[in-house]
Amino acid sequence: MTISLSDAGKRYNRDWIFRHIHFTFEQGKAYAITGPNGSGKSTLLQVLSAGMMLNEGKIQFNDTANKTIPEEKVYSHVSICAPYLEVVEEMTLLEFLDFHTGFKPLLPGITTESIIQTLGLERAVNKQIRNYSSGMKQRVKLAQCIFSDTSIVLLDEPCTNLDAAGIALYHSLIDTYCSNRLVVVSSNDEVEYKFCTEKLNISDYK
Repeated sequence: MTISLSDAGKRYNRDWIFRHIHFTFEQGKAYAITGPNGSGKSTLLQVLSAGMMLNEGKIQFNDTANKTIPEEKVYSHVSICAPYLEVVEEMTLLEFLDFHTGFKPLLPGITTESIIQTLGLERAVNKQIRNYSSGMKQRVKLAQCIFSDTSIVLLDEPCTNLDAAGIALYHSLIDTYCSNRLVVVSSNDEVEYKFCTEKLNISDYK
């Protein structure tokens, strides 16, 4: 998968969040979108997910055969983890993972049981997610994103609420499951994007 932005711009009312972005995101690479808080990093990430439309310019999604994917079909190729996206807290972890796989299949060889073990949440598997700590909930968010069988992985402030062990788990998941995918991390914390080889500073497009 590749995502190509041509003269891309997004505004709210009369205020431009970013303008004139020419950039191509390629599968097999990891990119960091950096910039101060409130600069538009999350907005650009939502544009890359096809969940938000541009006000000017063009975005194009192409598969590995260089065939263009219509924006309304992009959702099946994308998984996302972000603070503004919540898990279903009335469900147990097992119920939530089974529910999620009804929409997005898991990576080959991955099962809900192996996910629970990887997250270290075996003892909490039958608890409602509402009773989880903020760090446990973040682990669940990362799991539903990274273990989904998608070409594009979008991560917005992925280490929010994680302790040192959780951050180590995050980097282990990236190393193990994301090397052949297109990964984009929106963050101003280098701990979250230190593995990224490409950077786009949103402040350069004001």
